[in-house]
Amino acid sequence: MPAPPPVVRHLGLVDYVPTWHEMQRFTDARSPATADEVWSLQHPPVFTLGMNASRDHLLAPGDIPVVDIDRGGQVTYHGPGQLVIYPLLDLDRLGVNVRQLVTALEQSVIDLAAIWDIEAYGRRDAPGVYVDDRKLASLGLRIKKGRCYHGLALNVDMDLEPFGRINPCGYRGLRVTQLTELGVKVSVAEVADRLNTLILDALGLKLPE
Repeated sequence: MPAPPPVVRHLGLVDYVPTWHEMQRFTDARSPATADEVWSLQHPPVFTLGMNASRDHLLAPGDIPVVDIDRGGQVTYHGPGQLVIYPLLDLDRLGVNVRQLVTALEQSVIDLAAIWDIEAYGRRDAPGVYVDDRKLASLGLRIKKGRCYHGLALNVDMDLEPFGRINPCGYRGLRVTQLTELGVKVSVAEVADRLNTLILDALGLKLPE
């Protein structure tokens, strides 16, 4: 049976914990016939810590909530003006392994940046997308029985100050950047539309006509 076409959902500004739990429920309940989904959204300010994260990288959270979650990776920050994309995919059905998924997500951000003549790149030693040694996008995934959730966060037009309260992704002194700092004046919604298309294309998924 051919896989059903993917579903793209634009959720707006939504709280982190209920969204995370909904991803878990969706992943646990899906069947081989369930369509893949891609969620685009923003979160209110929150720090999240991966399963093996060290709290030593959480320097001065202040009044921003800290949530321990079930993805890989260390500590990161989410806040308004950052585009978060959660690809909820059946990797076994797609015939895609974790390395291929990470590469597809990173390359989609690199291709997005190239639209505005920004030279971005990935690093095998530190997943994510970088511009001039500054991190533009972070990745963190959970794979469960061949299905994935969590995803990537791309800094578009946000307050970067909270990144100074952590060692981003566990790297002391790592600087971050965002599209507006790189001269791109564009809405989060427009970035979401462009990036969703690139991600789906990279994975060989097509939206229905």
